[in-house]
Amino acid sequence: MYKNKDGLAWEEISMEHIVQDEWIDFRRSAYRFPDGATFEPFYSYSRRSYVVIVASDTEGNYLCVRQFRHGIKEVTTEFPAGGLERSDGKEYGTPNDAASSEEALKAAKRELLEETGYESDEWIHLLTIPSNASIADNYAFVYMARNCRKIAEQNLDETEFLNVEIHKANEIDNMIHTGNFQQSVHVMAWLLAKEKNGKTM
Repeated sequence: MYKNKDGLAWEEISMEHIVQDEWIDFRRSAYRFPDGATFEPFYSYSRRSYVVIVASDTEGNYLCVRQFRHGIKEVTTEFPAGGLERSDGKEYGTPNDAASSEEALKAAKRELLEETGYESDEWIHLLTIPSNASIADNYAFVYMARNCRKIAEQNLDETEFLNVEIHKANEIDNMIHTGNFQQSVHVMAWLLAKEKNGKTM
């Protein structure tokens, strides 16, 4: 269950599902530490894995969206993103049941088109990384899409209310440094995209 070659892994000795509905699996666990001591509670949750897309148009400008984020209760500027759809209809799952999840690149193409109306033929996978390894078991799949072109209008879900904005690279840098680009994985995605391009964008 755990990779414990260095003797640091904890052993989960009990687990309770506090909330387990179609949206989230929120759990309370007890663990045994490497020294034999036990402690609880530790809380964790499952949500869908998701994609983040650093998308640039044919003029080298970047597609961003603005939408309300209820965690910080603010409207944020960020890159297009969205969850991998699941065949069982749930909003969560574990990395071990990836077969029931949409393929990540397919999800990235779908989300870009739905949120912005743009598509691209030039996709680069930048990184797959745990979304929040301290408390969650889902993953972020980070992509870059180049030479995006608009082919349609937005096709948003019933809970999505967002506007598309076009930004130059220096504007994104400025938003990050002034605290106005507030999604941490999206900031990481930006830095990876800059590194991939091999220059300061």
